[in-house]
Amino acid sequence: MSPRRQRRKPDDKPLGGWVPGVDRVEEAPDGEWVVRALSGSAAGRPYRCPGCDQEIRTAEPHVVTWPNWPGGEDERRHWHTACWRHRLNRGPGRTRY
Repeated sequence: MSPRRQRRKPDDKPLGGWVPGVDRVEEAPDGEWVVRALSGSAAGRPYRCPGCDQEIRTAEPHVVTWPNWPGGEDERRHWHTACWRHRLNRGPGRTRY
């Protein structure tokens, strides 16, 4: 007999409160950003993370961000989730775009 999986309750949120595919607005010292968590399966190609300059593989969960102003969608960037969370902790000149 195989072990049973523990089922989440309907009111349980995913870890960190992130809901894949749903936009949210974050305010930070570097501006106001729209952030969308992606499960990874939606990404059809690899991307390069501006935080660490490493590749985000096609099936890897990550976030897409852009400035929260009209036309900001044109400046979308795909980030590793950890790189996005720690972007403000980098020293001057360490953020790569």
